[in-house]
Amino acid sequence: MKNQLFINGKWTAAASGEIFDVVDPSNREAFHQVARGAAADIDAAVKAARAAFDTDPWPRMSGAERAAILRKMGDEITRRTDELARLEVRDNGKPLPEAVWDIEDTAGCFHFYAGLAERLDNSAEQDIELPMAEFTAKAVKEPVGVAGAIIPWNFPMLMASWKVAPALAAGCTMVLKPSELTPLTALELGEIATAAGLPAGVLNIVTGFGPEAGQPLTEHPGVDKLAFTGSVPTGARIMATAAQEIKTVSLELGGKSPMVVFGDADIDEAVEWIMFGIFWNQGEVCSATSRVLIEEAIYEPLMARLKEEAQKIKIGHGLENGVLLGPLVSQGQHEKVLAAIERGKAEGAKLVCGGGVPAGLEHGCYVEPTVFADVATESWIWNEEIFGPVVCIRPFTTEEEAVALANDSRFGLGAAVMSNDLERANRVARAFRAGIVWVNCSQPTFTEAPWGGYKQSGIGRELGEWGLNNYLETKQITAYDRSKPWGWYIKD
Repeated sequence: MKNQLFINGKWTAAASGEIFDVVDPSNREAFHQVARGAAADIDAAVKAARAAFDTDPWPRMSGAERAAILRKMGDEITRRTDELARLEVRDNGKPLPEAVWDIEDTAGCFHFYAGLAERLDNSAEQDIELPMAEFTAKAVKEPVGVAGAIIPWNFPMLMASWKVAPALAAGCTMVLKPSELTPLTALELGEIATAAGLPAGVLNIVTGFGPEAGQPLTEHPGVDKLAFTGSVPTGARIMATAAQEIKTVSLELGGKSPMVVFGDADIDEAVEWIMFGIFWNQGEVCSATSRVLIEEAIYEPLMARLKEEAQKIKIGHGLENGVLLGPLVSQGQHEKVLAAIERGKAEGAKLVCGGGVPAGLEHGCYVEPTVFADVATESWIWNEEIFGPVVCIRPFTTEEEAVALANDSRFGLGAAVMSNDLERANRVARAFRAGIVWVNCSQPTFTEAPWGGYKQSGIGRELGEWGLNNYLETKQITAYDRSKPWGWYIKD
């Protein structure tokens, strides 16, 4: 496990010499320490990235040359899948099968953007037809420059890849600041980059806390573009900071995503996707479908089936066989989720199951799968992101009511609809005010498709070609045919 900062291709201690603990959420015990980066380290990292962009070959290499390195990074991640997944479990708490899936998707992300980097060789320039024959013009896509990326703790290595891979494919250089709660797999990207032959300074990784490292990164004048995934309040601060220098930003923020289940839906299928939509990754998912609307005709039988199945979920250490719900990421998050549950009970929501710490697991940051029914639309738990295994459910009677309730949120990241009537399902999908919509499922995510939200859930899109475009600028180049003098001022 790495414990230093990765700056300009070298491992180095923080300028201050300070370190901080990395804590295993399954037992709340520190098991590693890493460098506590701050403003001086961010400055060194940005200068390295700036030099690599301004004077070194990386942004001037062909897409095919960059693609070769990205593929090697993906291959190296694949080779180390088991090791990295186990490290993710210890750092984050999630069950091993989910961590393996994350690492496989991380490798796939690098491979995907390697392909897009190759395509840039043929698509980076586009001829533009003009109304004046004596002029020619083209639009040219170029890397935006030095990118600063701040990533969350819920999918540590995967979220890093969503920013690092497209940025490198575009020809950008980057400073990556992982969450202080889960820094370890992000640091491993430094070693992976070195093994793949990535030039020094192209990727720099600084671990540390938000005010000490994240804020200096957002404020640094050497950064051209900021990419952030996390909470709405932090995203708002980053956006305000970026506005001071008119920096490009992309923000993937919070959500309180709805799922609408119609009366013709298969109850077992609906229960499966309700649970996957909120209990996968301990509910620590920005797009989690944590508000569920169920048509009255099947409300009672579905709730009974959901209670039965939710109580069967095996809770425990992420490396234990059969575990489907691990600990929350930290003691602070554990306390926040438990406080939210207590608030829901105080507001009068009906606690169907869960709501506490599982017996025998008091030593870790565990919370039972929690289901609230008959939740009032004006209540705090219906409207605010809890970021834990807590689902809020209420009935509805008409399609119009369901859509109105689903859209009645300041968030707009994800939404889902369950129905055997595909015409209705697709009609509702179009009516949702959300950037990601699932029909008869919840949460499947593909590197090829755009990811991002409406309203306060963010700005811009990640993944697919849209993710690459986040890191590209478009330049117009217009040329004049000098065979004929322009003659506006100087006459023959």
